[in-house]
Amino acid sequence: MKEPAVYIVASQKNGTLYTRVTSDIVQRIYQHKEGLVKGFTAKYNCKDLVYYELHENMPSAIEREKQMKGGSRKSKIQLIESVNPTWRDLYKDVLF
Repeated sequence: MKEPAVYIVASQKNGTLYTRVTSDIVQRIYQHKEGLVKGFTAKYNCKDLVYYELHENMPSAIEREKQMKGGSRKSKIQLIESVNPTWRDLYKDVLF
């Protein structure tokens, strides 16, 4: 599924959150899960896809990422729980 997306991965429910934009969410989340992305996500074990939004183009995805990153942790948790109240790993949902 190659299309721009903004996503949040988490270490666990209410754990460490990581927000980013990508053009290929399936590949990127696979990289997080396999520990292929060095740095923050590997250090804090952020591997569960708990939220994502698909966008028509990269500029809108980047703008949304900035908006989400500018928000508080509380706002990110509310966003996650509005569509994924159990913090289920959504990775299989994007594999279709």
